[in-house]
Amino acid sequence: MAVRESVGGLPATFWWLWTSTLVNRLGGFVVTFLALYLTIDRGFSPAFAGLVASLYGLGGSVASVAGGVLADRIGRRPTLLAAQSATAAATLVLGLVHPAWAIAATAAVLGFTSNASRPAVSAIMADLVPVTDRVRAFSLNYWAINIGFAFSAAAAGLIAAHGFLLLFVGDAATTLLCALVVFARVPETRPQVVPTGAATGTTTGAAGGPAGGGLSAGPRIGLTAVLRDPAFMALVGLTFLLACVASQGSVALPIVMGRAGYSPTDYGLVVSLNGLLIVLLQIPITRIVAGRNRALMLAIAALCTGFGFGLTAFASTAWFYALTVTVWTAGEMLSVPANMALVAELSPTHARGRYQGVYSLAWSGASFLAPMTAGFLLAASGGDAVWLCCTVLGAVAAIGYVWLLRERPAAARPREPAAGAEVRAGAGSGVGAEVRAEVGARVGPENACAASASAS
Repeated sequence: MAVRESVGGLPATFWWLWTSTLVNRLGGFVVTFLALYLTIDRGFSPAFAGLVASLYGLGGSVASVAGGVLADRIGRRPTLLAAQSATAAATLVLGLVHPAWAIAATAAVLGFTSNASRPAVSAIMADLVPVTDRVRAFSLNYWAINIGFAFSAAAAGLIAAHGFLLLFVGDAATTLLCALVVFARVPETRPQVVPTGAATGTTTGAAGGPAGGGLSAGPRIGLTAVLRDPAFMALVGLTFLLACVASQGSVALPIVMGRAGYSPTDYGLVVSLNGLLIVLLQIPITRIVAGRNRALMLAIAALCTGFGFGLTAFASTAWFYALTVTVWTAGEMLSVPANMALVAELSPTHARGRYQGVYSLAWSGASFLAPMTAGFLLAASGGDAVWLCCTVLGAVAAIGYVWLLRERPAAARPREPAAGAEVRAGAGSGVGAEVRAEVGARVGPENACAASASAS
C-alpha cells in the first residue's frame, strides 16, 4: 500500500523522464570531482578551481533564463534534446583540453548547456502531473537524481584512480544516452496558448490525462512580469541563500579533505552518503512531512543545511565528515521537493518555463558567486571561514522562510481548488493564481496587489 501510494498513479511519460534523469545522473562524475581534478591531477590552485566553478555557474546563470524562455517558445522537448546533446560534447572537450584558458572557457560552455535543460525538465513534470501529485512527483525525480549521484560519487572515486579522463568519457556517454531516451519516449507537453474565451473545460496534457498541459488561456507572460512577482522572487532569493551554502560547501569540502590527506576515493565515499541517504529516506520523509507546516519544515531544512556544513569546521576523521554530510543532507531532503512544488504552484500554466528558469537562476547564480567566495576564503582565512559563512547563510534563510510563509488565520486563506479545475479565460493558472495570492499576502499587504496582477 505504501509503495503504491508513493509511486502509483503517475503518467507513463513521467516515468520515462524519470528514467532519463536516472541514466544521466548515474554518470554524473565531472562536476562532483572537478575541484579535485583541477587541484590534484592538473596542479592548479584552489583559487583557479573556484574560478572555473564560478565560470561554470556563470554559464548556468545565463542558461537558466534562456532555457526557460526556449522551453516556452520552441517547446520543452527540442530544448531538452539540444541541451543534452551539447552537454555530452562539452563534457568530453573539457576532459581533453589542457591550457588554463581553454579549461575555463569550456567550463562556462558546459555550465550553459547542462543548466539549459533544467527548466524544460521541471516544466514537463508540471505539465504532466496534476497539482495534487506534484510534491510526490518532484520527490521521485529528486530521488532518481540521488540514486544516480550516490552511485556516481562512489564509483567516480574508484574510476579516478585509473585516470580522470575516464570520468569525462563516462559522463558524456550517459548524457548522450539520456538524450536518446528523451528522443524515443518523451513527447512535447508545452501547452498551446489560445485566444481569450476560446478555452473551456478541463485542460489535457499532451501525453494524456488532466495535467495542466494542452490548451492554456491567457496571454504569454514575459520575464519582466516574472521578476515583478514579489512572492515568487522572495522564494527565489531564499533559495539563492541556500544554494550559496551548498555551492560553497561542494567546492571547499573536497579541497579541505584533500589538504587533510584524504584520497579522491575517500572523498567519493563520504560525499556519496548524501545520495545514499536520499535514496533510502526521501520517499518516507516526504510522506511523513506531507501536510505539515511548510514554513516550519523549510526553516528546519535551512538550519540543517547551514549548520551541517558549519560542523565541518570540527571534523578530523572520515566518520565526522560523514556526520556533517548526514546533517546537511537532511536539510536537502526537506527543502528541495517542497520548493519545487511551490514554484510549480506559483507558475501560470503558459509561463512555466520562464518561472522554472528564473527559479533555476537562484542555483546557477549561486554556483557562479559562491565558488569564488569559497576559493577566496580558503586562500585568505582557511576552511573555517567557509564553514562560518555557510552557518550564517543557513540561519538567515531559515528566518526568511518563516517570514515568507508565516501563518495567517485559517479563515483568511483562499481555498485550494480541486485537482483538474477548469481553466477559465483570463483566469491565469488556476491553482497557481490561488497559491500566489496566498503567499503574496504573506509577503505583505503592500505587495498583494502586485502578486495578483502577475497571476492574471
